[in-house]
Amino acid sequence: MVTSTHETSHRIFQDHPEVLFPVFEALGLPPPAKATIEALTPDATEIKPLERRVDTVLRVEPSEGDGFLIAIEAQTGKVRGKGLSWSYYVAYLHAKFGLPVLLVAVCRNRPTAAWAAGPFECRVGTWTSQATRPFVLGPDNVPEITDESLVARAPAMATFSAIVHSESENAPAILDMLARGMRSFDKATAKYWCEWLEVGLENTPVQETWRELEKMVATYFPGRGTLFEQTYLEGKAEGTVESILRVLHKRGVPLTPDDRERITTCTDLDTLTQWFDRSLTATSAAELFTDE
Repeated sequence: MVTSTHETSHRIFQDHPEVLFPVFEALGLPPPAKATIEALTPDATEIKPLERRVDTVLRVEPSEGDGFLIAIEAQTGKVRGKGLSWSYYVAYLHAKFGLPVLLVAVCRNRPTAAWAAGPFECRVGTWTSQATRPFVLGPDNVPEITDESLVARAPAMATFSAIVHSESENAPAILDMLARGMRSFDKATAKYWCEWLEVGLENTPVQETWRELEKMVATYFPGRGTLFEQTYLEGKAEGTVESILRVLHKRGVPLTPDDRERITTCTDLDTLTQWFDRSLTATSAAELFTDE
């Protein structure tokens, strides 16, 4: 089943080919910034009603060397028969465009990444007629972005990295850092990347974590019904109060009636923002209100 996470994991390459940097680096090619990259139709259908569709297909013309195609597939788990489909995609695209094809599989966990690396072989006895070896982008070769300054310099890579590492134990810390880094963005940029990530993390273990963090960088964007609009209409301060209480509750931090009243009656957004940041690590209400 195609999910939002699946779509985001490959569509980001169409709008932001700089995310391909790990692939180019591994292949010893000039980085995407020095290459002409064009999105092609992903349709690989030959005879209807048989439908075969690659997630994303890009034509790459490097500044040095010959052109080639990159077929990108987002894979969230092992799928029986997927190797046959991938072999077909590579053979068909090679025949149709007359260009070599690099198949890239994007995976969010190590078991899937290990399986996706193949090889997927067509063989009779000891003879292999065809072998398909995808290039895998996964937790082992997509770096975790843990520096706020990198978010500002490479927001696409930071967003993609957060999606790839969304099943790791470090995912909450990665998202916290990402939210902090996004506070330096202007309104339009913050909205754009927050919504990319909100969609990309759908049905992942850290979806709710991001929705709470997103409130700290949310700005108004009317007509879409997103968390940005929702947070603005409800009032930024009110939304932050709810986030603090929810995080403390989920983390099992006890609050006295006076503590709760102090939080719910505060209307200063800067103070609430500081309390929210502390709620992610505080083990007591005293740590939340420290230095005040």
